[in-house]
Amino acid sequence: MSLKLNLGLSKKIGLPDYGSLGASCHVEFEADPSLLFHDRAGFQAQVRNAYAACQDAVQEQLASQHAAAAAQASQERIGGNGVGRSAARHATAAQVRALRAIAGRQNRDLAAELTRRYGLERPEALSIRQASELIDLLKEAASSGAPR
Repeated sequence: MSLKLNLGLSKKIGLPDYGSLGASCHVEFEADPSLLFHDRAGFQAQVRNAYAACQDAVQEQLASQHAAAAAQASQERIGGNGVGRSAARHATAAQVRALRAIAGRQNRDLAAELTRRYGLERPEALSIRQASELIDLLKEAASSGAPR
């Protein structure tokens, strides 16, 4: 006999002009029921790992959606002559230093994160908003104890 566990996580973030983005992850898996009676720490570790995997998937999806929404908003701001009315400013030097420091403490490959999330190679190419978002995501991942 096995124990069936069903775990779910949903998250929604607000956008300007009353918009929002949402993502969710739901997993179902089987565990050895004896863990509940003989190895509670092992049982809880399995649940924590499943939750962390869901949390990472949700954060990645939200970041991807947010980047797509930002790109779409940027395209909408561009006039017919190809000149943007509000050009996005690049990440500040302080944001770049913070990203490198946080990624270093977490042993994350910052270049890989940038490519995966934004299609960029260097943190200097991020917009101020993207850099801020990535700093928040990396800090949240560190505080939640999520696996890298």
